[in-house]
Amino acid sequence: MQSNPIHNVVANEFANVNSHIMSQLKSDIPLIEQIGYYIISNGGKRLRPLMVLLSARACGYKEESEELIEESNMVRLATIIEFIHTATLLHDDVVDESDMRRGKKTANEEWGNAPSVLVGDFLYSRAFQIMVEVGSMRCMQILSETTNIISEGEVQQLINCGDPDTTEESYLKVIQYKTAKLFEGAALCGSVIAKASEQQNQAMAKYGMHVGTAFQLIDDVMDYTSTAEEMGKSVGDDLAEGKPTLPLIYTMKYGSDEAKQRVREAIINGGLDNIEQIMHDVSECGAINYTQEKAEEQAKLACSAISSLPNSSYKEALIALANASVKRKS
Repeated sequence: MQSNPIHNVVANEFANVNSHIMSQLKSDIPLIEQIGYYIISNGGKRLRPLMVLLSARACGYKEESEELIEESNMVRLATIIEFIHTATLLHDDVVDESDMRRGKKTANEEWGNAPSVLVGDFLYSRAFQIMVEVGSMRCMQILSETTNIISEGEVQQLINCGDPDTTEESYLKVIQYKTAKLFEGAALCGSVIAKASEQQNQAMAKYGMHVGTAFQLIDDVMDYTSTAEEMGKSVGDDLAEGKPTLPLIYTMKYGSDEAKQRVREAIINGGLDNIEQIMHDVSECGAINYTQEKAEEQAKLACSAISSLPNSSYKEALIALANASVKRKS
């Protein structure tokens, strides 16, 4: 996913974000730094902070004459977005009882649930400290609403776990809240600090929402088509947790009677007893193709949303990012 054409146009800014992330992890409590460095440096794609940088530059962001690029509000906002994302990962892994992420042990597996939750809280609060430094009330409003909606999405997903009657509409709402909202916030904050027009702000918000939705739908596909090594987590994790993702919802609607029953029981009971057969069922009835097509529709909508932006290498990178989000294998 980290293809050079996308990153190259903001290579210096991206390097500054990585440096700023590491500097903001400093704490007088060694365990906070230890867990923070562990998860932050664990091979993440940094897609959301990348989106801040590309959005800001595509909308004409220029550093104030007195500020250094390394300490620009663009870099600060990208750091904030990554901290919010990392905090949600720490909390998610505890809720889901996950033991592997990005090919390594999760923080909760390595240190336990309590430290993971508390360091997640630290990252949230540090994100809001940096937000004060940015000094943009609009960005603070966007990100406070974003974190609140993400929490609502997490709770709704918890409610949906074990419920085989979850509809496609309900599921899409969950991923728009839980995953796509932070992409939306990243893209929108980028345009806001660039002092873009309200029309451009709304275009970037739509772009982020569509890319985030596409990204999660491809995650759903990979849960049934990729290896553990490719994904960096166990195959069938969603099924094991009883999560009714789109491939499963589609299979329960269009699969054979036997497939419908197998999937229904798997969602109700959790576990991986019939994982190989269910993976076959999901593929056989067209659920993988359907979910892939839905993701591609979202990527096209994302590109369409920013069609009116001025042409630039940054706009091209945003389009490339949307298209890459549906072609990835990890």
